Parts: sequence; structure tokens; C-alpha cells
Amino acid sequence: MAEKKPDPAAAPSAEKAAAPVAPAPGGGIKALIPALLAIVLAPTITLVVAQYVLLPQFRASLAAAADPKTAAKTSKEASHEATKEAGKESAKGAKHGGKAGETTADGKSYKFEGVVVNLAGTMGTRYLKTTFLVSGEKPDLVARFDAARAPLGDVTIAVLSSLTLADLEESGSKNIIRERLLAAYNQALGERMVENLYFSEFVVQ
Repeated sequence: MAEKKPDPAAAPSAEKAAAPVAPAPGGGIKALIPALLAIVLAPTITLVVAQYVLLPQFRASLAAAADPKTAAKTSKEASHEATKEAGKESAKGAKHGGKAGETTADGKSYKFEGVVVNLAGTMGTRYLKTTFLVSGEKPDLVARFDAARAPLGDVTIAVLSSLTLADLEESGSKNIIRERLLAAYNQALGERMVENLYFSEFVVQ
């Protein structure tokens, strides 16, 4: 029986079929290009959007809020500003062109008219408006009050603005306030000048 000899022409093709196919050079890098572009471009796109879209809108909203013609004030803000203005008027001793302190006909009493202060603990939303008369037996009471009008006005505001709504709701609150003011005036004047104090207006708003 004749022995088969291997075919030399078939051997190379069998080897080619058995050899693994090598990947094309550069194929892995091409697959990563979209991911690399996303990583590189994402911060740039974010910066561009923030600078040219978000920041102009934010600045426009701030400008609109700062413009008193376009920004509508809430009632609380308006009330707070009105109270502050009223307090300034009181601190200056002005009320419709008059004085915070006025002497009376008998010469032994002094009138504080239209004193307005913010109440403590109300964030400027509530205030007290009052008019009262102080009197004493000293003949120079009016002269002393006239001479010390500014410090006595400051003492008045300090005592009244330290009050809270709870203080005013207590029974006998006016008597307590009266005693505080009398003590503060006599201390500021350095002697017992004032003996009585009478409220003619006392309004909390």
C-alpha cells in the first residue's frame, strides 16, 4: 500500500488558518477618542455656559432687585422704613416743624410731643408713639430741660426703645414706664428735678 505524502501547497494555508488574527494597529486608541473628547471638553463647555448664559442672567436679576422702580417692596419692608424715618424724626426732636420738648404756660412743666421709637425684639416692625408732660417744683426746671434738650431726648429714646411688646401688655405698664423715665431724667440732670409725668398720647402700632 502506497504511503500518502503531505501536500506542500496545503501546509501554508493550514498554518494561516490556525494563526490568530492580530488586531489592526491603532484600533484601541480610536475607540477612546470620544471619551477623551468628553473629558476635555466638558469643563470648557461648562465655563462657557456659566460665563455667557448664567452670569448675565444673574447680573440682570440683581440689577432688577436693586432698582427701586422695578423692585416691589413688601409691606414689612415698607413698614420698617417708615418706622426708621419716624424714629429719626423723633431723635432730631422734630414734629411738623415743632420741638420734641416744649415749655408750658406755668413754667414748671415740659412737654415731649410725638416721640416715636421702635420696640425691642420686633425687628423694626412695631413702634410706640407717645406724648407726655413732665413737671416739678424747681423754678429752673424749664431752663434745665432747655439746656439739656439733646441728652434728655436721647435718654427718652433709650428708655422707650428698650421696651418690648410683653412689657407694654403687662398690667400697670404705664406706671412702670413713668417711673423709669422720671428716674432717668433725674439721673441725667444730677438732682431730683422731675416729680410727675403725665401721658397724653400712648399708641402702639
